[in-house]
Amino acid sequence: MKFETTPLSGLILIQPEVHGDARGFFLESWNRRRFREAGLDCRFVQDNHSRSSRGTLRGMHFQTRQTQAKLVRVGAGAVFDAVVDLRQSSPSFGQWYGVELSAENQSMLLVPEGFAHGFYVLSESADFLYKTSDYYLAEAELSLRWDDATVGIQWPLAVGSRPILSARDQRGLAWEELPYFD
Repeated sequence: MKFETTPLSGLILIQPEVHGDARGFFLESWNRRRFREAGLDCRFVQDNHSRSSRGTLRGMHFQTRQTQAKLVRVGAGAVFDAVVDLRQSSPSFGQWYGVELSAENQSMLLVPEGFAHGFYVLSESADFLYKTSDYYLAEAELSLRWDDATVGIQWPLAVGSRPILSARDQRGLAWEELPYFD
């Protein structure tokens, strides 16, 4: 596994070692020992799997209690994955980062606690897989507006198109309304 730093403090892009032949491929998506050797002491308690159709945007989600670090990847299809640093003490506070994650590139992203996270489906459909460091707590989940002008995430949308959003994500908060983390 290769662990690459990103412009956002603590956000790590991971390239697993993929072993492939005519039968298919094998990769390790999680190995606690390798993560610890890279200085990343992650403890995950929950695995999640979502399938979404082209044009769906899920996010930008975070929890105000039981905050979650996430290890995210795509098992089928492709997404544009985006995060925003909500940690006031971070040198990258208020900044966003986006990267394509796909079944083809096998890239993974380790998202620290204190980040808003979301993704936009680029392929016909996408299977999105992620581990979390704490359990989901519905009453503590909030959503930053996907199109908040202050943050300015550059989603790869076709000109004039709008993403498919859940009712909750349509009611996402503006940057100025968010509770930030210390």
